[in-house]
Amino acid sequence: MGLSHTTCQQVSDSVPKLSTELHKCPLGADPLGQGRDQCMFPMLQIHPEQPPGTVAKMQLGAAYADTLIDHMCQLDINSEASQERLTSIVCTIGPACKEVAILEQMMEAGMNVARLNFSHGTHEYHAGTIANLRTAVMNYSRKINRVYPLAIALDTKGPEIRTGLLAAGSSEVVMEVGEEVKLTTDKSFFNHGTKECLYVDYENIVKIVRPGDKIFVDDGLISLLAKEIGSNYILCTVENGGTIGSQKGINLPGLPVDLPALSDKDKEDILFGVEHDVDMIFASFIRDAAGVEEIRALLGVKGRGILIIPKIENHQGVKNIDEIIAASEGIMVARGDLGIEIPSEKAGKPVICATQMLESMVSKPRPTRAESTDVANAVLDGADCVMLSGESAKGSYPLVCVRTMGNICREAEMAVYQKQLSSELNFKTILPVTPTRAIAIAAVEAASKLGATAIIASTTSGTTGHILSSYRPRCPVICVTRYPKVARQLQLYRNAVPLLYITPPEPDWLKDVDARMQFGITYGRTRGFINQGDALILVSGWRAGAGFTNTLRVVYASGEGV
Repeated sequence: MGLSHTTCQQVSDSVPKLSTELHKCPLGADPLGQGRDQCMFPMLQIHPEQPPGTVAKMQLGAAYADTLIDHMCQLDINSEASQERLTSIVCTIGPACKEVAILEQMMEAGMNVARLNFSHGTHEYHAGTIANLRTAVMNYSRKINRVYPLAIALDTKGPEIRTGLLAAGSSEVVMEVGEEVKLTTDKSFFNHGTKECLYVDYENIVKIVRPGDKIFVDDGLISLLAKEIGSNYILCTVENGGTIGSQKGINLPGLPVDLPALSDKDKEDILFGVEHDVDMIFASFIRDAAGVEEIRALLGVKGRGILIIPKIENHQGVKNIDEIIAASEGIMVARGDLGIEIPSEKAGKPVICATQMLESMVSKPRPTRAESTDVANAVLDGADCVMLSGESAKGSYPLVCVRTMGNICREAEMAVYQKQLSSELNFKTILPVTPTRAIAIAAVEAASKLGATAIIASTTSGTTGHILSSYRPRCPVICVTRYPKVARQLQLYRNAVPLLYITPPEPDWLKDVDARMQFGITYGRTRGFINQGDALILVSGWRAGAGFTNTLRVVYASGEGV
């Protein structure tokens, strides 16, 4: 017996205006208006016994080749890309893209998570950006006739070391190889920096740096060699020169930096995030699990639903990676090279790959070949999200960057050696598993064997979506939930396509499950990746609430409804 066929009703212009509080909608609330039919797409009839349709090629032969060498040989440059991008895109919001109209276009281009960088800007500035984001979500949701679950991430400044501001009139200065520069902790130089003297906001730098030590500035673009240590300064020689702006990061590789896990500013910023209901904290320069727990304690009861994503940015963070992963909801790594070191799939936690991924596109409309390869390799290495920093925040082509990154991801996703990946993920599964995990493993295996075009799952807490994502199916996992924050936080997970379902529950639980399944299926139909004859995997629970996922169904999409 197939799913019931229902008639869709377009959301009309008379739908009450979405509130700017949409992003803070209470769990289970209906932000599009209580009692309205939210079936916004032409529906499909579903039959469990219809013969399967044509399975899209999309590097299928290479994905299941016998050996890695065969896989490499069978990759076809002319193969079609995936229709639905599986990797999420995090965009940093800044002056180049903070206006409502641009934000709407960025969501349309593929932005999944909006990142607010608290290394820059005041609370008033970021409050304005959050208001713009929620207005843009409201407008874009009305345009697409469904709630778009854009997640908002607060990226802390962290206990990092930065230079001060350059003197008035200087946006950048050029440091030449062989020149001398003085790094000073004298606060009178904070906003009077020159190429000869830069303020550094870490007083103990003069205690841990010794002559001969290297100091890196601006993500390592500029290298300095310490020559002389004074009471409040370090005299350095420029080893690798370049152009430097204000408030750039400083790295002291291998030195015992004794900064706290959270600065006073970080604490104020995190509490600001709690008050503005952000979805996740990107915690900078976390060195161990204790740093994660300090943030969790600060979030308190009011912020307990906020995800903590530590950023692995130094040697100590890499050394303590296992305990950091165990204590957090995911991680961010500065570059793809670090991502290879991290057992992300084994832990089942999302990984964000960040920093200078399309850096040349700050000023140019096309990426370099190396940058395209960098993004593709991050996807091949298993990243859940890839991130744009200055490219979207201050660049000339923020929309082009999002589209370009999305196109690269879609191509790379189909080049994954699926046979090896699936085998290793199953091998790493520790037995016995929970019923939810068992159903998720079976769903991914069934999707592979049937060539399913989608897995549709109903989820209350998001756990089902998380687990399905961790087993890396080749198809999208459409996660239907009634909970706004769950939908937004699912944007972190590869393969997950979160849909917020706002229709009031049916009195009959099974009918309500079928209605949610149908909503997910019709979304796939309108997006073009579910067509007549396609195999679909449906995952749900036998009763209401979290933790009861225990049902798997295989159905086939048939003819279009009205």
